Amino acid sequence: MHLKRRHIVGVLLVGVAAAVSGQTQVRYPAKDPGVESLAARAKAQRDTTSQFKVDYQFQFKDLVKESGITFVQRAVDDAGRYHKPVHYDHGTGVVVADVDGDGLEDVYFVNQIGGNQLWKNLGGGKFRNITADAGVALADRIGVTASFADVDNDGDQDLFVTTVRGGNVLFENDGHGHFKDISKAAGLDYVGHSSGAVFFDYDGDGLIDLYLCNVGRYTTEVKGRGGAYEGVRDAFEGHLHGDRTEASILYKNLGHNRFKDVTMDVGLGKAGWSGDATVADLNGDGFPDLYVLNMQGADHFYENAGGRKFVDKTAQYFPRTPWGSMGVKFFDYNNDGRPDLLVTDMHSDMSKEVGPDQEKLKSQIQWTEAFLRGPLKSFIFGNAFYRNLGNGKFDEISDRLGVENYWPWGPSVGDFNADGWQDVFIASSMNFPFRYGINSLLLNNRGDKFLDSEFLLGVEPRRGGRTHTTWFDVDCSTKDPEILKRWPKSVQDLCKGRSDKLTVMATLGSRSSVIFDLDQDGDLDLITSDFNSQPQVLVSDLAQRRTIHWAKVALVGTASNRNGLGATVRVTAGGRTLTQWHDGKSGYLSQSVLPLYFGLGDTAAIDRVDVEWPSGRKQSVTSGLKVNSTIRLTEPGPPPRR
Repeated sequence: MHLKRRHIVGVLLVGVAAAVSGQTQVRYPAKDPGVESLAARAKAQRDTTSQFKVDYQFQFKDLVKESGITFVQRAVDDAGRYHKPVHYDHGTGVVVADVDGDGLEDVYFVNQIGGNQLWKNLGGGKFRNITADAGVALADRIGVTASFADVDNDGDQDLFVTTVRGGNVLFENDGHGHFKDISKAAGLDYVGHSSGAVFFDYDGDGLIDLYLCNVGRYTTEVKGRGGAYEGVRDAFEGHLHGDRTEASILYKNLGHNRFKDVTMDVGLGKAGWSGDATVADLNGDGFPDLYVLNMQGADHFYENAGGRKFVDKTAQYFPRTPWGSMGVKFFDYNNDGRPDLLVTDMHSDMSKEVGPDQEKLKSQIQWTEAFLRGPLKSFIFGNAFYRNLGNGKFDEISDRLGVENYWPWGPSVGDFNADGWQDVFIASSMNFPFRYGINSLLLNNRGDKFLDSEFLLGVEPRRGGRTHTTWFDVDCSTKDPEILKRWPKSVQDLCKGRSDKLTVMATLGSRSSVIFDLDQDGDLDLITSDFNSQPQVLVSDLAQRRTIHWAKVALVGTASNRNGLGATVRVTAGGRTLTQWHDGKSGYLSQSVLPLYFGLGDTAAIDRVDVEWPSGRKQSVTSGLKVNSTIRLTEPGPPPRR
């Protein structure tokens, strides 16, 4: 996304060319400081290893080819060949769940052009495309994201998919990985500019409700190739136009696969241009509160008043939020048992393009306060990290912890080195016409700070050193006025003085990610959704390098929703207690149902597991807790009559 392009430093292409299939291949930008700095950045990261108190001596390897996954994310023309500054370039999500009950997590990729794809996990890191059999392609719609959840409490994972003006879709799972579209009957077929979808039980009735994030109107009535509505020219000034607002929606689950819009009934008004949201019970009253991102203005935090109303408490909890928020995650970074909050800010970084040497600094904002719709002091222009001090107090310590990065999209959180400290991966970077930007992997240095580790662990550079991918073809000899008027200045510069055909190679860039043990070897792996390219399937060799200890906790609700979404789980082992909240969040635009993964470090025994269920029931288990296994816990007590 490219707010106020006049403020962005342009990059002049001096063609790097090679003959490819009768066309000239050019890499854009030809002189790229992001690429030129990679070797130096890798060395600088290696020079920091004396700071590490935690294990960094393992590697990720991109095994997308070996996995069998052939999905390629395809962008609409506005975000690809025409490079119009419009919200389409936010990309699409990737989500994970065991759709057929075989104990292996399957992967669903969302696409803009060409249809979504569902890949069955065959075990051992291998996958097979089962999209056609499952019936979830939606090839005629421009997808954004998806969420898995058991909306009818029947023991299987249903699927909700959001689109851009194609109508959102709820698929009911038959328990064997075959899905039926029940959107209209369910009342979830909203047509608009939808984005993230968050399932949670806001009123404690044991049924999963849905919060749908709607960005705002950023398209015209003209359709382009693939059926995509063309974007408005000033899409990133949309927050200045009240008539373009699309309010996000809270749907109450009425049971029997029926939902009702209760947004206004519970006091949730217009929360801005929202791409995603998340939940956490910050006041400990048993009802999940709602944090809603705003990609063009201040975020909003709504406290849940007993499942009846939501009250805006942003000023009390988070008086300064990022201005251009994109991704969000509550997690306990310092193992004190309280939920801390990470928010990534993508849009502020589009104010001014900077070199790799400034990527760990907050953004140098070039926009006026009139454009920001508020004074500079009201916002954080970069990532925010709020340490939970207890009693409703938070301390913003992002710079102290080292979590700033450049062009960030979605954060995914997991214990990559299985040491009991939660680490962070941030899918990052832009594409054409910008320079190369890196994904960030931040290892948690035992709660002191997060250490940049993407080069140490083989995550960067992507794909074994590859930095660019085929982006589009252009015929510089064309005289067609309809084509010429769509060309951005970057393409005009490419064709200046030329009449041949070009294949443009642009920088790779990730948008979202999921963390899970895809090959069932006990360590955490990573799959990214890369924009207009194939995903990365980053498989860890941690379990092959040394003995590790871990536990996965899978929940089965009875009085609570079947997935146990909203539960608090505490694992006590080796004299410390590790806390996680089962919110289903696995990254920007990515919500799934996964077992919670607890790294146990050197501890080879688990003392107890405590669960606070969304129903309010509490459970303590002290026997049968086997290390390096999945612990399945069923909520105690009889199920209620619903």
